[in-house]
Amino acid sequence: MRILALTIVAATTLACRAQGDQWQDRLQVLAAELAPGVERAVGLDFKYPPNVAVRDSAQVYRYLLDKFETELPPEEIERTSLAYRLFGLIPDSLDLVKLMLDLYTEQIVGFYDPLTDSLFVVSGADEFQVRLIVAHELVHALQAQYMPLDSILRTRGDNDRQTAAQAVMEGQGILASLMALMPDQDFGALPDFWQEYRRSVRAQQALHPIFSSAPLVLREGLIFPYLGGADFVRWFGREFPGQVPYGDLLPRSTEQILRPDRYLAGDEPVTLRFTTTENLVHDDVLGEFDTRILVTAATGSESTATATARDWGGDRYGVFKVEDSHALVWWSVWDTPQASRRFATVLGREWAASAARGRERAVRQAPVGDRPGVLVIDAPRWWAGWDDPPRVVERDP
Repeated sequence: MRILALTIVAATTLACRAQGDQWQDRLQVLAAELAPGVERAVGLDFKYPPNVAVRDSAQVYRYLLDKFETELPPEEIERTSLAYRLFGLIPDSLDLVKLMLDLYTEQIVGFYDPLTDSLFVVSGADEFQVRLIVAHELVHALQAQYMPLDSILRTRGDNDRQTAAQAVMEGQGILASLMALMPDQDFGALPDFWQEYRRSVRAQQALHPIFSSAPLVLREGLIFPYLGGADFVRWFGREFPGQVPYGDLLPRSTEQILRPDRYLAGDEPVTLRFTTTENLVHDDVLGEFDTRILVTAATGSESTATATARDWGGDRYGVFKVEDSHALVWWSVWDTPQASRRFATVLGREWAASAARGRERAVRQAPVGDRPGVLVIDAPRWWAGWDDPPRVVERDP
């Protein structure tokens, strides 16, 4: 559901007070001043200086609108929205495009655009915040000089892998920008500082009215790449000193971000595909992170969700056209039979009991090849596919 994550990398700094466009010249000087610290923090050198510019809130809104229109056509947004409505993650009445435009307009105070190789600061920031914004976006500009940032964040068909990549980009943006601004601090040795920083970010986000009223999957989806990603990047720096998590070292699932021990063990996600595409209107991967969100929404307990989603191995969901309605079919595989039973039990007890009128939900343990699996369905009661739902097979990643 990280829709704008396909094209935009935004800073997590806070809303600011207006000061006008006099920052333009200052930004060029500031970017040159901060670039060496960013290079040291990331461990890479700029090949060339990025462009720096100021944008006002109206220009940001037009930029977001253009990205929606050119890179996320309405039918694609509707298919994704449909899937998340069937999962129960967003309400049926939600105007997702309007909410996302409003949400990002409220949140964004700086961003890097890979297409123009430019970092932008939204006019109205005080000087301390400008320094943090510029440092953060300089990290993204540096990343883009060493990897195809735009294509990575626009990958289709595997939302989970895309989210994992975004977490590295944003997590490194958070950590490296702080290191560039406070080079004498050892952030790996300051757990109290890091815990306070995490609390501060969440508390400040809660002050934004649009963010506060958004569905859980959108709120957590915005925060996770920054905080979860920063935790992973800190861990990576300790385990792989002198290296950057790019290219072949880029994590391939949110499980690897949430559980770096699985990354270290080389635990790759199992890739599934449906054996039929007849009437298939949309399919994707939910991943461990969004599975946690789903269970949290169903049970009201983050700790239950964390335990329930543990030992996720891979998944794929599909939305199938069923006359004038749709059926959601979600297959997941698990590392152990115990994990599949636990997931089926919790989701079957909580999520399956809240089907919409005229529909049914089912959660069944069902193997995928020789792997322990769980099949989840939300479909009209009269659906002919209840006895023989679309199936998946494992394929090479």
